[in-house]
Amino acid sequence: MTDELRVDETGMLLRQGGGFVLRRDIGGVWMLELARVPVDLVGKRVRLIGRRIASGHIEVEGVRLSG
Repeated sequence: MTDELRVDETGMLLRQGGGFVLRRDIGGVWMLELARVPVDLVGKRVRLIGRRIASGHIEVEGVRLSG
């Protein structure tokens, strides 16, 4: 994965419509493509690792609670 596509951020995992978004700690929102739906993490601050597949759109490789 090239550095320009890599995403490693923290924020609040939220449901939006039929999907999920990350409300970023630094501002803005990423729309998420998730292979596994982490329903236990919705509404919590998480760390997300993945890659940007389009403007504002992330394919998530991992998501976990942020310390």
